[in-house]
Amino acid sequence: MKTYSILVITVLMLMSCQPKHDVPVVIDLHSNWSFKAVNDSLWNTASVPGNVHSDLLNNKRIEHPFIGANEDSLQWISDTDWEYKTSFSVAKETLNKKHLSLNFKGLDTYASVFLNDSLILKKNNAFREFSVDVKSILASENNLRIVFERTSISEEHDKEKLNYQLPEGHRIFTRKAQFQYGWDWGPKLNTTGIWRPVTLNAWNDFKLESIQVTHQKSANSITKLFLDIKKISSVELDKNLAYEIYINDELYKTSEDVFKGYSWTTQVDIKNPNLWWPHNLGDPYLYDIKVVVKNGNSILDSISTKKGIRTVELVTEKDSHGESFYFKVNGIAVYMKGANYIPQNSMQNQVTDAHYEKLLDDVVDANMNMLRVWGGGIYENDIFYDLCDEKGILVWQDFMFACAMYPGDKAFLENIQLEATQNVKRLRNHASIVLWCGNNENSEGWHRWGWQANRSDEEKEDIWNNYLKVFDSILPNTVKGLTDIPYWESSPKYGRGNPKYKTEGDAHDWWIWHDAYPFEHLEKNVPRFMSEFGFQSFPSYEAIRYINQSDTINITSESFKNHQKHVRGFQLIDEYMQRDFPVPTNAEDYVYVSQLLQAYGITKGIEAHRRARPYNMGTLYWQLNDCWPAVSWSSIDYFGNWKALHYHAKKSFDNIIVSTSVENNNLKTYLINDGLKQIDVHNEFQMIFNFDGDMLWSHNFDATLYNTSSILINELDLKGLDIDYEDVYVLTTLNDKSYISYLAKPKDLKLKKAPVNQTIAKTQKGFKIFLHSTTLQKNIFLQTNNKGHFSDNYFDLKPGEILEIEFETDAEHLDGLKIKTLNDLIN
Repeated sequence: MKTYSILVITVLMLMSCQPKHDVPVVIDLHSNWSFKAVNDSLWNTASVPGNVHSDLLNNKRIEHPFIGANEDSLQWISDTDWEYKTSFSVAKETLNKKHLSLNFKGLDTYASVFLNDSLILKKNNAFREFSVDVKSILASENNLRIVFERTSISEEHDKEKLNYQLPEGHRIFTRKAQFQYGWDWGPKLNTTGIWRPVTLNAWNDFKLESIQVTHQKSANSITKLFLDIKKISSVELDKNLAYEIYINDELYKTSEDVFKGYSWTTQVDIKNPNLWWPHNLGDPYLYDIKVVVKNGNSILDSISTKKGIRTVELVTEKDSHGESFYFKVNGIAVYMKGANYIPQNSMQNQVTDAHYEKLLDDVVDANMNMLRVWGGGIYENDIFYDLCDEKGILVWQDFMFACAMYPGDKAFLENIQLEATQNVKRLRNHASIVLWCGNNENSEGWHRWGWQANRSDEEKEDIWNNYLKVFDSILPNTVKGLTDIPYWESSPKYGRGNPKYKTEGDAHDWWIWHDAYPFEHLEKNVPRFMSEFGFQSFPSYEAIRYINQSDTINITSESFKNHQKHVRGFQLIDEYMQRDFPVPTNAEDYVYVSQLLQAYGITKGIEAHRRARPYNMGTLYWQLNDCWPAVSWSSIDYFGNWKALHYHAKKSFDNIIVSTSVENNNLKTYLINDGLKQIDVHNEFQMIFNFDGDMLWSHNFDATLYNTSSILINELDLKGLDIDYEDVYVLTTLNDKSYISYLAKPKDLKLKKAPVNQTIAKTQKGFKIFLHSTTLQKNIFLQTNNKGHFSDNYFDLKPGEILEIEFETDAEHLDGLKIKTLNDLIN
């Protein structure tokens, strides 16, 4: 008993010697939520973060909006006012803190917030974060209620204040995701709700608000990191505090200073720093930086961030062609390869961390080094940018304005000034972000889409001046004042109706698709930087079955037609298919060929852009992903399935490729190297074979493939060869890789019918599939009932070749492997 007493006394003495930390407390308020229509009496359970569409779906109040034509019957949701409520307890220790605030990271959109029946907040911007001091209202038991007013009320009110009508409809008055009002690839699902976290923040004398890390290279291989640390401005703590700065968990610097006012800045020297690079050029190295603030031995607060040390520059210089548009990263001109990114789901709460991880892995796997976050969506969740930092994906970030002209009244301008400030501050430490762009196609729309028609000079001047207030003043000044990232006013710089679209700035080339120009247009009209071009295809069989809720592949049902949002979409796919491919009458085959058609056209453009380096320094196609199952321009469908385009883009985006083109019966062969190392090529070969594998012509070549270059290595006058363009393929080898190209359109190729022999072997990760055929098999498409991913698909198989494909899956047995080829569809 005596021993036990001594032990207790010892423990109590040790505990009394421990420093008493006084760190801020953050409590998630995501439990116990209910919702209802304001005029209803019945409450239903709600999920936070979330939205009313998801909550109605989870409560079985509606059918899924992504199935069939259900979307049409759900428009009442956005015409209704909604109310959310919860109750929560606060512990006495928390309640006694000196400062208590409720923090709302995202309310969509016109919201009135009541705490214990007191109105504490009215807000009108889904892209802004709001914090409210609730010290005088908060109790041990609390009721929190949020009333969401339908957007049309404020939109009608703001519209009536103008003596003219702005394009494009009511959405321009509301600061929320513009695509939710309907787009030519997405549904009209105008969501409402608590779409980002709600927290209770409690602290006493000290709370850190933010940390900004900038850097500057100095002499002797040293980079200076500047840490600008800000605390909550309402708290004035005038004490000698200790600041411990950790780099990669190592204590780098300790200092004591008087943290007066709002901010404190210090410097840390990094010798021989590891630079952050896009993944195709090097290691996207990130430094872990942590600042701990102490008062004696007591920790007051800490803050952490990751920082990649890199420089970025947007180079727009006059030259003999017009004006350049390219990015330098760490002083190196980087060729940008990638796609445009849209929100991954019309109901954002359905997007999990796993969705972000998989999609961005697919980006890296396809050799992309840039994504453009399109301006009609959202400023993405933090995890998106964190993963882009980690994976070395560069981000072109639009501000959230798209395809419209916006009002310019004082309240609207103040609202977007705060929106821009908050989001630039939130994202400015991310090494991945290399551009802030003001808007998507607003300038082009004003100058080319007929928006000025039948307007007075005074009206046009007022609308354009309001445009300039936002995109030529507020946004660039915000970016310049808060970060060193370049700013670009509008994408594209010139619309395609202006000849300068090919010689200056970035371009959106929609002569393809919208104007039905042939794909060859892309080879003859190469801009300085292609930031948008695209072509639609059908989604996977899985998506079609889901839409129709049927195992039959039906692409003519009214349910399926609702998932084609472009008014001429089906017509254009068919028109292009007739030009270049056989047109199947079978629905399954038609879906397959639509994907081949999309891949054929877009990779034709990608490789034309890359061949033109350094005149052209970037190609970003429209679009990477879908927000619902649909016929769209995406290369990855809603369920994460790679379409033919994504497989083909992976090859066309590889750092080193061979690319050919035929001009006036001349076969031109280019070697392209986006890497940083020079490569000496010795005794590689180019050959022309017929489809049975007989060699008709050969040529060996040596070359020096300089870093970051595109070189023409050979021109062949095809007229001098006795060959049938429709019965041959061109094979070029480089670094143990084979590149196949053709001299005729796919529909004209005299492909032969023969079986594709297969052998299957089980592996730890799935299966290996070995394929062989006696004739060239074009665009082999592998499909199975198992969920998984093929290492390659929609590929060509040379005659006599044994090709190995991996299928990664959790399945123990490969169920129903089917093989489809273009050979089967050629008459």
